[in-house]
Formats: sequence, structure tokens, C-alpha cells
Amino acid sequence: MLLAFSWPPEAYLWFKTLHIVGVVVWFAGLFYLVRLFIYHREAAELEPPIRAAFEAQYSVMERRLANIITTPGMVVAVVMAVGLLSVNPAWLHQGWMHAKLAFVVALLAYHAFCYRLMGQLQRGACAWSGRQLRALNELPTLLLVVVVMLVVFKNQFPTGAATWFLVALVIAMAASIQFYARWRRLQSEAASLAAAGAADPQATAGDGGRAAG
Repeated sequence: MLLAFSWPPEAYLWFKTLHIVGVVVWFAGLFYLVRLFIYHREAAELEPPIRAAFEAQYSVMERRLANIITTPGMVVAVVMAVGLLSVNPAWLHQGWMHAKLAFVVALLAYHAFCYRLMGQLQRGACAWSGRQLRALNELPTLLLVVVVMLVVFKNQFPTGAATWFLVALVIAMAASIQFYARWRRLQSEAASLAAAGAADPQATAGDGGRAAG
């Protein structure tokens, strides 16, 4: 059996090191991948010639990021986690590990869902708005915070004021991103309306001058 295998003393440190590297790469890819989805979705609002170029470029960037960075990072993280559990099989009988594994399953489902969204975007069939994708992009942050806290505190997971403050801080950061995106969109719309309003009087003056001539 794998769990009964006798690993060398340094195996735990190697597994832990590579697991951390894999997690960092995996989360970096997840964060940026959904950010690309947002840009890809918002490119649909551009003029047709420009839109096609941006959508094609985003599709290439998404595939490369998902297949070359994000998924390999996930594979390394999961494989090294199996190695850690094989070195410390007693963890499988502890509640904090059960909770952590549940959140890891949620992350794997999120990873698979990102691939589904990527396919929909590339087919032009994605029903998610840019605002919804921004909200989705905050989910890995919450999962990351919980998983790290479980690993650090284990069975002594804190439920005091500090924990709730951290949760509130993450939510506030997510909300501020949403508000900033909305403000930027409103500013862009106002600038477009102002530019259109400035162009109309010039066109009207030109028409009047030609009529007088």
C-alpha cells in the first residue's frame, strides 16, 4: 500500500516545497484567467473590426495560460499533496484535513468551471456579464484564505473577532473592486456621451453653413 511505504526523511520537505510552489502557480493562473475572461467579455462592446482582433488575442492568451501554467500548477499541487498525505497518513483522520479536502474539491470544481467558461467565450456563447465575472474572480481568494487558515491552525481553527475581521476585509476588497469597475464604466459612458454631444453641434453648424452657401 502507498500509505505504508517508508519515505526517506527529507521526502516531507520536498513534497511540502513543491506543493507550495504548485499552489502559488495554480492560484496565480486562476486569478489571471478569470481576469482575461472579463476583458474578453467586455471586448464584445467594441466595434466589429477591433472586437474580432481582441477576442482572438484573448482566446489565445486564455488557452496558453490555462494549459501551460494553471493546470500544470494544479497537477503539481495535487500530486505533492498526495505525497504529503502518504508521509503523514494520520492527517486523514483529523477534522481540519477533512475540511481542507472539501475546499480543495471546491477549487477543482472552480478550475473545471473556468474551462467551461473559456469554451463558451471562444464560441461567443458566454451569458456571464463582466460584472458577474468580477464577482466570480473573488471566490478563489476566499477559498485560499480558508485553506491557509486550516493548514496553519489545524484543529484549533479560530472563530474570534480576528477571523471575522479578516473575512470582512476580503469581502470589502471584493466590493471595492466591483464599485471601482462600475465607476470606471460610468465614467467611460459619460465621456462617450460628452464626445458625441460635442460632435453634433459641429455637424449642425457645418450643415447650416452649406445651406447658407
